[in-house]
Amino acid sequence: MPYAIDRLVFVPDDVDLGRSPLAGHIGEETYVLGAFNPGMTRLATGNLLLMVRVAEALRHPIRDGHVRSIRWDDGRYVLDAWPLDQVDTADPRKFRVLGGGWPVMALTSLSWLLPVELSPDGLERIAIHYDKAIAPTASFQCYGIEDARISRVGERLLMTTCSVSPERHSTTLHSSANGLDWTFEDIVLDHQNKDMLIFEGLIGDQYWAQTRPLGDLYFAYPPGSEWRAGPAINLATSPDGHHWKPYREPGIRPYSATVATARIGGGAPPTLTDDGWLTLWHGVEPKEIVGIYRTYWSILDRDDPSRVVRTSHHPVLEPSPDLTVPIEHQMYLRDVVFTTGIADGGDHYVVASGEADLACRITHVPKSVFGV
Repeated sequence: MPYAIDRLVFVPDDVDLGRSPLAGHIGEETYVLGAFNPGMTRLATGNLLLMVRVAEALRHPIRDGHVRSIRWDDGRYVLDAWPLDQVDTADPRKFRVLGGGWPVMALTSLSWLLPVELSPDGLERIAIHYDKAIAPTASFQCYGIEDARISRVGERLLMTTCSVSPERHSTTLHSSANGLDWTFEDIVLDHQNKDMLIFEGLIGDQYWAQTRPLGDLYFAYPPGSEWRAGPAINLATSPDGHHWKPYREPGIRPYSATVATARIGGGAPPTLTDDGWLTLWHGVEPKEIVGIYRTYWSILDRDDPSRVVRTSHHPVLEPSPDLTVPIEHQMYLRDVVFTTGIADGGDHYVVASGEADLACRITHVPKSVFGV
């Protein structure tokens, strides 16, 4: 669906790597593999803040028959080298270490978070806050910090991120009063979970969140079921935002009627409307290695978010090759839009997404699209 305002607002060349947390640490040339998947919130000034994931990679990762990855190690950054005959490098974002009894991956980049301040409509850049960047500080983040999602709950901002390491693939929590100064809280989910989204408001006296735990085994629904087995968007509740209990009822499940939801996960934090909680989520259609990522929407019951009030099988956002023409020379992945933020814009929502795992996209989506 075309929208009147739909553009890229931050691209890899907008990042000054001379001010990167990695600058001066590894003695190798790096480049921005992607500046994408931004968490978003509105500041007290009315401006919007993007928390951009910067994936910083080696310009020449292969040397002397080895492929190298960057890792944080006790306050510094180091390089690890893996023999090429022991890895599979088909995916440009990561490589698989061969020979194990289960999948073992290493990343071709290390991610850190860069706050980028935009005008209230999200279309003009106001400032890039390099002094407020968030980089790894612990061993459970040694491969980077990924995909921020920011939720306002009362006067408090809560930001979930994915922290990556050999120790665990965990969800970590930061908090802030102003959106620029963030305090690390703790690990809040200890299993592999890429998409934890905290609802923007309490239900009763409880915090709620969407989660998406992953695994290598899923059990079949019966023949003819409306649901497809696989990763689903689950729900969890918490008394304090730190200690989470899975909700017993299922959340949003992949539908058997469409291959576009063969794999699904949360996108923007659920925001309250008159009709219930509006949630934007991604569905993936199988294609080649990565698949086609699109953004879909559902309205959830305001008192019991396990109840879907209404939903659409038609995407609200699709990948846009026209938007990436100016950065075609940097493209390494296609067919991906990954929505990560939403803000009220009056008669529309300002929607923030990652485009092609490369750049930040802002779209003004009329509220009428969702019937709210």
